[in-house]
Amino acid sequence: MKIIIVGCGKIGLSIVKQLIIEKKHDITVIDKNQDVINDITNNFDVMGLVGNGASYSVQREAQVEKTDLLIAVTGSDEINLLCCLFARKAGNCNTIARVRDPLYSKEIQYIKDELGLSMIINPEYAAAVEISRLLRFPSADKIDTFAKGRVELLNIVITEDSPFADKTLIEVSKRVLSDILICTVERGEDIFIPNGPFILRAGDKITIVASAVNSREFFTKIGFDTHQVKDTMIVGGGRMTYYLAEILLKMGIRVKVVDSDRERCESLSEMLPKATIINGDATNQEVLIEEGIEGCDSFVSLTGIDETNIFLSLFAKTKTQGKVVTKIDRISFDDIISTFNLGSLIYPDKIAADYIVSYVRAMQNTIGSNVETMIKLNSGRVEALEFKITSNSPIIGRPLMELNLKRDILIGCINRKGTIIIPKGQSVVEAGDTVIVVTTRSGLSDIKDILE
Repeated sequence: MKIIIVGCGKIGLSIVKQLIIEKKHDITVIDKNQDVINDITNNFDVMGLVGNGASYSVQREAQVEKTDLLIAVTGSDEINLLCCLFARKAGNCNTIARVRDPLYSKEIQYIKDELGLSMIINPEYAAAVEISRLLRFPSADKIDTFAKGRVELLNIVITEDSPFADKTLIEVSKRVLSDILICTVERGEDIFIPNGPFILRAGDKITIVASAVNSREFFTKIGFDTHQVKDTMIVGGGRMTYYLAEILLKMGIRVKVVDSDRERCESLSEMLPKATIINGDATNQEVLIEEGIEGCDSFVSLTGIDETNIFLSLFAKTKTQGKVVTKIDRISFDDIISTFNLGSLIYPDKIAADYIVSYVRAMQNTIGSNVETMIKLNSGRVEALEFKITSNSPIIGRPLMELNLKRDILIGCINRKGTIIIPKGQSVVEAGDTVIVVTTRSGLSDIKDILE
């Protein structure tokens, strides 16, 4: 596919990194900054163009008329929309725009329809939704959903006193008797797609796939808390805080926001009348203690500075037993950051890039079973993909145990008209199903790619 990416900031760079791995795309990047273009073209096999991506002449120079998809992710919502509008008129290509301002949040569908956009992505809102899932189910470190929320992928850590420690997956299955599947195990630097004889160890980070009902039942059986938090303290008053607070208030969760900018606090008070807004410096420990951090069910650090978020979360870990969530913007340091005790980590730009790459894969595949959804797991080293199964799929009508699957691939779930099936060896996939595939391989774009 020929793809134009306008805007080479964090999210643009993240998209390039993910797409370039697949070696299936002809990518052109556009940015006003010559140094940025030089840096990205020196490090990646892409074409670079310096200029305003919202300019018709610049788009023509990038050969928009031969382009399949234009992705506009500059820092301006309006420029992104204008880029897409010109691309639709000049090249009749598919378009994706990043739109972040809450002003447009109630009009997204209208904007998408009127401008003919393929997708609108809001990193802050997408991250807020992910955080809200964690606060609904605080025992999990990370939660992803498929099949319109019917299927959940949940991450937990095996502790020393866990009933799973030093047990094989076969033993775990017999003990728990819940319809769940352990699909990945992260142990130090290693990632495993485990089979039945695989032995779990204390310290392992495991990913479980299950229906929403069965996941709750499973956690209850092993003694984990399955109740959503009652209240939360959020530090930082930016866009993400607004989106998150709005979601949590609708869930019946009490929200307290702490921010040092008085004007922003006044604005939030008007937009979120049911939330408690505190004008104070959260880097002053006394402020957090005075505002009740020690009694909070959850603490979320959403300032615009990673270092501040890290220190706030480390402090919160010493003062509360509640759920802690930390926002991180600089993806390049995630290996180091993941070694800190920061609770659940949220990378807004990575989340947005995953949505976009998922769309690209579905778009490029015009024959067979499209990728409906794609989610990165285990710091991007594992992919979970949801495929729509069509009548000509090569896996239809054959028991899964008879399929000649490639190594490091697991069929984790079958969704049959809303009924969630955790597959066994005798399970059979039918036309119209969607299946979730978990793999350490990258670049799968059709269900046939899982077969040898």
